[in-house]
Amino acid sequence: MAATDFIVAIELGSSKISGIAGKKLPDGSIQILATASESASDCIRKGVIYNLDKTTKSLTSIIKKLESTLKASIGKVYIGMGGQSLRTIRNTEVRHLDEETKISQELIDSLKDSNRAVPIVGYQILGVAPQEYKVGNDLIVEPVGVQTDHIEARFLNIIARKNVKENIYQCCDLVPIEIAEDAEDLIAPLALADAVLTGSEKRSGCVLVDFGADTTTVSVYKNNILRHLAVIPLGGNNITRDICSQQIEEEDAEALKIRFAQAYIEPKENDDENKVFKLDNRCSINAILLEDIVEARLNEILDNVANQIVLSGYDSKLLAGAIITGGGINLRNMEEAFVKRTKIEKVRVAKETQISIKGLEIKKDGSQNTLIALLAAGKENCCLMRTETKETVRPKVHVQESLFTPEGESAEAARDEEERQRQLEKEAIIAEQKAKKEAQKAAEEEEKRKAEEEKKRKVKCEELIQEAVQLKNNEKYGNALKKLKEASAMNIAEKESTIRTIKNEIEELKGKNSLASRFGKWLNDMLDEDNN
Repeated sequence: MAATDFIVAIELGSSKISGIAGKKLPDGSIQILATASESASDCIRKGVIYNLDKTTKSLTSIIKKLESTLKASIGKVYIGMGGQSLRTIRNTEVRHLDEETKISQELIDSLKDSNRAVPIVGYQILGVAPQEYKVGNDLIVEPVGVQTDHIEARFLNIIARKNVKENIYQCCDLVPIEIAEDAEDLIAPLALADAVLTGSEKRSGCVLVDFGADTTTVSVYKNNILRHLAVIPLGGNNITRDICSQQIEEEDAEALKIRFAQAYIEPKENDDENKVFKLDNRCSINAILLEDIVEARLNEILDNVANQIVLSGYDSKLLAGAIITGGGINLRNMEEAFVKRTKIEKVRVAKETQISIKGLEIKKDGSQNTLIALLAAGKENCCLMRTETKETVRPKVHVQESLFTPEGESAEAARDEEERQRQLEKEAIIAEQKAKKEAQKAAEEEEKRKAEEEKKRKVKCEELIQEAVQLKNNEKYGNALKKLKEASAMNIAEKESTIRTIKNEIEELKGKNSLASRFGKWLNDMLDEDNN
């Protein structure tokens, strides 16, 4: 029976591209329905796509494998963004208000928009983690409703090189497959943190370290807020390649690492200098040499991790300590090595996420945690729905009736043609859905543009009114009325009453200050003096 309700997630790892399909159950658990993977060694480096054609081919293969198991077509996927260039930078936006003003949501939104608009050469902002807002001398998380004449908004912008996102979208267009609408800015390390960390750990302060194949990702949390994120371009593959320097093939080097290597070894006085580790009859390496190679590279990685924790500014505030995950944690004595090198004594090894998993068996060694996290982040049904409407006319795919002869490989040819026609139909549906999505997005952007213009008009109208009030106070009534006339011409309904009130005040003041009025006042003053 074909599945009709499922979520599909793709992880672009440096060693392999992995795909998974699952269904969220009412009890909060996830049922795994299908999995698939392809090697990524020749198309992804440091978590970033560098060969579009090979990545597209791998993605296409994974989608087909998942569809075969699901017995259904996949219309959209969730893909997490990550890689070497991913990091955070701080930014501050300030507003000086003319007088004590109650902070509105519109003001906060304006600060957020200004932050998003900050240009970063060669990079783009993928996400924003608002920090605290400084109001007066206080740091607060929710400033709306507070009275102040000054607000300082602090943001942590998550950035990456522009090609990170662009390459993902290009590959998906070539498959073709859509990226789920709510996954356009899905950041893999943030999804991982949500799946692996507990609420208490995020609140108390912790560092999450994900040891991958080509990269190591460091994420620091405090008071439930992301404080720092950095991707170190070093991982388990670097250790493997170091072992390869001893004239050992990469496959054998990886096997030696997995079978014999240790992240930490207690010093011994009488080490056997002649001890050798052998891998069947293929290769061998001196035990002490292997220990030195692994220790040197791992210490480099851990020193970089420790440095990023210091750079975060929260190294002394991480009450929950460190949580380590990823495929790299399977190196024996990894926890001990981490404690020794980083001086963080409280360490939790996360081989699984906080999410209950049912259905197909998933490795519980930390290597699948990001994939599960991306699946958990999904909300939209990824099944390709073939629905016809009166308004929609899908391109029809012509199927030839008599394609085959009784001779030869007719059955196989028929299956190939059936698959081809199915793929053509799928491409047509996806193209239709994409066109609808783009049209909807264009309409939303136009609506947003109009709203922004209207907002600017209201701001301008208010500025004209305030200028008129100032001119009125300076007894420049003619100029004040001109400003009010400009404001009235903007046709802002909610400002008309205010404009009329100020205009009436000016007309009254003009009357009182007319020549005749001033003469009458002077004459009355003279008569009063004579009477006295």
